[in-house]
Amino acid sequence: MIEILSPSQLPRAREAGALVAEILQTMKSRTTVGTNLLEINRWTEKMILDAGAESCYVDYEPSFGRGPFGHYICTAVNDAVLHGKPHDYMLADGDLLTLDLAVKVRGLAADAAISFIVGESRPAESVALIETTERALAAGIAVAGPGARIGDISHAIGTVLSAAGYPINVEFGGHGIGSTMHQDPHVANTGKPGRGYKVRPGLLLALEPWIMQDTAKLVTDADGWTLRSATGCRTAHTEHTIAITDDGAEILTLPR
Repeated sequence: MIEILSPSQLPRAREAGALVAEILQTMKSRTTVGTNLLEINRWTEKMILDAGAESCYVDYEPSFGRGPFGHYICTAVNDAVLHGKPHDYMLADGDLLTLDLAVKVRGLAADAAISFIVGESRPAESVALIETTERALAAGIAVAGPGARIGDISHAIGTVLSAAGYPINVEFGGHGIGSTMHQDPHVANTGKPGRGYKVRPGLLLALEPWIMQDTAKLVTDADGWTLRSATGCRTAHTEHTIAITDDGAEILTLPR
């Protein structure tokens, strides 16, 4: 299903995006060496419930996961990159942490992810991974406007990732979003320009470049959810929800 929002619905999407951005930035500011991933989940749960919002994750049970996710935020550390299930782990100096969050406010969802390094260490390879996903996301957003095709967005993202020398996995990528978290169209992190669905005002897209340092192969953790690099290399993931408007793309999950 491809859902196109009316102008009267967009304020609700903005509310959802603002809440996602606020929670992610709050979690980042609270996260230090010694923070437990389960603490981050508890803090997120409280913020969602206090806002009167709805988690898109806690009861989520897709075909690629094992049972309901059961948590409020994805926490992926180092070699974990997607769908990281919070567990009893205390973060160490230099850990690369990705937080991925989707919530629904008054019937509309927004989805975003941030990657950052915990503590004082700044391993060069981790910094490069994060910065590359951020540049790729910016490139995708820059070409997303009325009349652009999904292939144009995918190509812009993939060009940045490839130029930096990273392998690209196309099993998981960006997606449409609206009254449900995952919708068509799929937005792969590489593609051919001029191909695919032509975007138009009212379409919401969650764009999410993610990479692994030296492989494109994923393995599933024993928890049935967390996806890790097959080689154990480090990973990064950055995501924004955007709304296609008459003037281009509005980032709904940009921190205020």
